[in-house]
Amino acid sequence: MNEHLIVECRCSASASKRPKFRNFDPMNIPSKYVEEAVEQFSSLPGIGKRTALRLVLNLLKRNPDELERFGDVLQQLKTHVQSCSSCGNISDTPVCSICANEKRNHRLICIVEDIRDVMAIESTGTYQGIYHVLGGIISPMDGIGPNDLFIQPLVDKCMAGSADEIILALSPTMEGDTTNFFLYKKLHASNVQITTLSRGIAVGSEIQYADEITLSRSIQQRIPFQS
Repeated sequence: MNEHLIVECRCSASASKRPKFRNFDPMNIPSKYVEEAVEQFSSLPGIGKRTALRLVLNLLKRNPDELERFGDVLQQLKTHVQSCSSCGNISDTPVCSICANEKRNHRLICIVEDIRDVMAIESTGTYQGIYHVLGGIISPMDGIGPNDLFIQPLVDKCMAGSADEIILALSPTMEGDTTNFFLYKKLHASNVQITTLSRGIAVGSEIQYADEITLSRSIQQRIPFQS
């Protein structure tokens, strides 16, 4: 028999003896409590059933004090974290630390989609104004319209003359540009200077994934929105 054929036969025989996990069902679990925990973890974005099961099994190995602390942290997350009444950022107090900082320029407002963009811009160390967190962007495909976003308080601020410049710092995607244009139309009558990030941020990318140097330059070299 050909030597290569013998090797192939042996490999096939070995492969047939290996356990097959292709049809593995992570929900075939002999505990309803573990099954429920897996369901809850897998409801989080980016967490599949296999990953959820691995996390749950890891928690089972921990001592009771660690598990209790884990549960307390989750409860406190929902109980104590709130939205800043001024900008919509997440905070442990009614007004976030950025809005409460008197050293910041409160007449310079940077409009962002969510907290991740605030963190990204803050990491550059070059921006000294405050923020306004929309809580999303206009996306008809996802059923998100202007009324679903934190927009009106921003309009009220501008109309009251509480801002000198608005920076539209939304991700340069179709939805981001649509939201930018909507905000521009809403705020144009207030005579506030409206700028946007220079296109050092690649079109189609997201703010939170930009490197610090590119993001810093985009902030510093912002341009009038009309252009």
